[in-house]
Parts: sequence; structure tokens; C-alpha cells
Amino acid sequence: MRLHHLALRTADLPRLEAFYTGVLGLNVSRRQGERSVWIEAGETILMLERKEASEPPLAIDSLEMFAFAITPERKDEFLTRLAAAKVALEGSTNHTLYFRDPDGRRVGLSAFPEKL
Repeated sequence: MRLHHLALRTADLPRLEAFYTGVLGLNVSRRQGERSVWIEAGETILMLERKEASEPPLAIDSLEMFAFAITPERKDEFLTRLAAAKVALEGSTNHTLYFRDPDGRRVGLSAFPEKL
């Protein structure tokens, strides 16, 4: 089984799209008006969706997260991209960079070996 898609709800769709495409360099694969944007993340689709005003806010201090796989050689590139976009690192290990997207979700970029 693999992850098919991940849906992220947001009040500011253009801002979140700019983060995932501009800062992280992912590509838009589909757009549904001003309601949603689908972004390619390998075999997974990252769906950015406009949230309803009645939806509860995100738990900003949550440690739940999702991580994108990167190669070890790209870690420095992403450190530079994050710094240029003024995205603060929340932490790092030998393999993974941790930070928050504009809505406060914890995101990782990980070069951890998938096979041990």
C-alpha cells in the first residue's frame, strides 16, 4: 500500500501554493478554480484545499508532521532555499530538516535511508 494523496486545508490557498511550489520546488499538476490545487510529490498528490470558515484552526504547536524524501546531496540546497524564504528551522538531525509551512504544519525533508 502507498499513500495516494494528502489533503491540506487552508484559509490562504495562494500563500500555501507559493510555499510548496516556490520554496520546496514542487509542481502543480491540477487546479480546480480557487477551490483547490494539486501538487506532485513523487507518487503522492498533495492537495491544497480552501477551508471553510467554520473549520477549526490547526494545533500550531503540534509535533505531528509529514516528511518529503530528498537525497542527501540536496540537503544543503534546501537549507539555502529555506533560509532565502526566511523559513525558520525548528530542528534537524543528520538526515532530516524540520520546519513549519505558512499555516503552521510541521514538515520535514528527510534523506533517511528507506531500507535499513
